[in-house]
Formats: sequence, structure tokens, C-alpha cells
Amino acid sequence: MYRRLMAALVQIGGSGEVGRGCAPARPRPREPKPDWLKVRMPGGGRYEQVRRTLRELNLHTVCEEASCPNVGECWGGGTATVMLMGDVCTRGCRFCDVASGVPAPLDPLEPRHLAEAVGRLGLDYLVVTSVNRDELDDGGASHFAQAIVELRRAAPRTLVEVLTPDFQGSREALDMIVEAWPTVAAHNVETVERLTPRVRDRRAAYRQSLDVLEHYKRGGMRTKSSIMLGLGEARAEVLQAMRDLRSAGCDILTLGQYLRPTEKHLPIEEYVRPEVFAELEREGVSLGFKFVAAGPLVRSSYKAGEFFVQRWVDSESVAG
Repeated sequence: MYRRLMAALVQIGGSGEVGRGCAPARPRPREPKPDWLKVRMPGGGRYEQVRRTLRELNLHTVCEEASCPNVGECWGGGTATVMLMGDVCTRGCRFCDVASGVPAPLDPLEPRHLAEAVGRLGLDYLVVTSVNRDELDDGGASHFAQAIVELRRAAPRTLVEVLTPDFQGSREALDMIVEAWPTVAAHNVETVERLTPRVRDRRAAYRQSLDVLEHYKRGGMRTKSSIMLGLGEARAEVLQAMRDLRSAGCDILTLGQYLRPTEKHLPIEEYVRPEVFAELEREGVSLGFKFVAAGPLVRSSYKAGEFFVQRWVDSESVAG
């Protein structure tokens, strides 16, 4: 029953040196990963418990299968990322390893099954994302919203962050997410405005993504977005994207290194050094983001950001 339920999505980050131009046309030798991208093998009691339970429930996680660098930190800390509405996307972004094509029909029991599984896992923090389902009238928003409602019912102590598609900018669809009231509503711009047509599917517009975040913020949501580095963006373009996100009311920002999934995907321009990420993190704080996580191994669903959200929620509970 659970076999086709979902797969967890690794947030593909970005790699490359800020300040480079577009990728050259000629192929080039693969550059070895620098030391700062090497991580320890995952392990530990809670990591093993989450891994075992996911396997027992046949919940397939790309976090594990694609060797996400943060899987040990996340699972060991009681966090997981799951994907709704199947594992075939109607879009074909050039950085993403999720299959594109014609998806299978939605499973109407998926929201309930997901909630039951999460209740058993006893997670502290859950990130729920999905493929794009542009063939559906509401882009799958009602299905996504129902999953949030079921999760809040079955696991009331679990904080639920949702990383949603743009739903083609439909305000009615976005309102469904707001009304379901997740802990955090996230949507990624992924890259700077100039590179968006090259990096993302043609239906994924930069300004539309900003509008999604602004709509969530108007609805009272805590909002979040992510930018990949290393696709040919200039430092000035990254800073402008950060300013655009703040203007849209984005509260939380993550910046990470793009890692090319396969040879068919966009090439890595250059590995961004940790000190560049540190500089951008400081810039983000000065721009007014409530929290910024920036580093080579940072992904959209990143543990440090989740600790911040927990403190944010706790502080509001005390104030209320």
C-alpha cells in the first residue's frame, strides 16, 4: 500500500563560483570535489530508527538513494523530507534529477497514509514537497492541502514545512495551502533572474515565484526560499535576487552549492568556496532576513533552519 506513496526529495543545491558567466559550449573534464564537500558516513541511533521505519513502510527516500550529504544530520535529528503526488514531474528543469513525463493518477488515500506514517516515525520536523502536476486543474493544490490537514491531525507535535510548486500562479490554489496552515510555506526561486530560462522549465518564471512567496506572506505564512550558486551567476545578481526575495516578504533564505546529478544536467561552473557563502550569509542578515543558512552543503530543507523555525514557533507560543 505504501510502495507507491512517495519518495523523498533531495533539494539539489548549487555549485559554482559567483561571478562567472554562462557555461562554455565545449565539454571539459570533471573537476574533483573539494574537501569542504566531503562528509562523514551517516549513522547513530535515531538515524537508524528513521531509516528502518521508512523501509518497513516502503517509503522510498531519495535522501538515501541519491546520497544526500545531509541525510545523517537530518535523520539523526528527527527530520525527513517526503514528496507527494508521485515521482514523475510535468516539468523538466535542467538542474533536477526528478523524472519528467506523464504522471500516474493521484492516489486519493495518499494524504492519510502519509500522516499515518509520519505519526509512527515521531518526527520533530517534516518537509513535504511535490512534483509539479500541471495537468491537474488546481495543480494538485487540494491534494497537497489535504496532506497538511491530515498531518496536523495525526502528528500535532510535528512541525510541517511545505515546499510547494508555483501552481502556475493560481491564487485559488495558493489559498488552499494557506488555509491548511503549515508551519512554513516555501517556494524556491532556485537561481537568479537572468539564468532562470536556462536553469528552470519554461513554465517556471522568476517573477511568478516571487509572486507565490508574496501571496503566502500576505496570508500570514512564515516564508522561505532557496538559491543555488554555481550556474554562472554574478555576485551582483545574487544580491539582487536576495533583495527581490526580501521585497516579496521572504523570511528565511538558504543558499547552497549546485551538484550536477548526471552528465545530462547543467554543468558545474565552479565550486564556491565556504568564505563566499559566509559573506553572502552576512549580506542576507543585513538585508533583513530572519534567518539565512549559506554554505556548500546547505540545501533547501536544512537542519539549522529547522532549529530556527522551532525557536520561532516556541517564542510565538510564549508571547501568545
